[in-house]
Amino acid sequence: MDALKGFKTIAGLALFMVALQLLNVATGYSLITFGLVPRTVHGLTGIITSPFLHASFAHLSANLIAFLILGTLVIIDGLKRFLAVSAIIILLGGLLVWLFGFAGVHVGASGWIFGLWAYILSRAWFQRSWGNLIIASVVVLLYGGLIFGFLPRRGVSFEGHIFGAFAGFIAAKVLLSVPRSRLNAAR
Repeated sequence: MDALKGFKTIAGLALFMVALQLLNVATGYSLITFGLVPRTVHGLTGIITSPFLHASFAHLSANLIAFLILGTLVIIDGLKRFLAVSAIIILLGGLLVWLFGFAGVHVGASGWIFGLWAYILSRAWFQRSWGNLIIASVVVLLYGGLIFGFLPRRGVSFEGHIFGAFAGFIAAKVLLSVPRSRLNAAR
């Protein structure tokens, strides 16, 4: 998959989030009811829908640039890889927020972003190459401040950040680590 096609996919997802936010505003923020509400049956659908919904345009804009950059850095490895990584982050991270998150509505792409961030950093560990190390170093320089997103703050789903990052690490572990049997066979 060429880089331009991959970026178009990421840009398409970002435009989808913008369109949803416009619809959300036009309907008096009625789409927030599709957010993730921990430990409720109706909140289970939010595991899938909440990353695409945002509480305001400021919330959306805070997530869009990071999503465009980090998503592009993952989709360079191919659409299937990006979809697998995203599915693990959204499903596992969302399930953990559903199980352990604060009572309230969780929305926003930041858990997905933290997951992509952790995946890129973990990729440098599991696939040791100069390219991955350089990309991870640039990501740390640009987005190292994300680490402060793990701290509890009023009105911020820091659980989404923590569990998203954890799911990003798990995605890297599952998709990139070499099984021991293959390591031993190579020796």
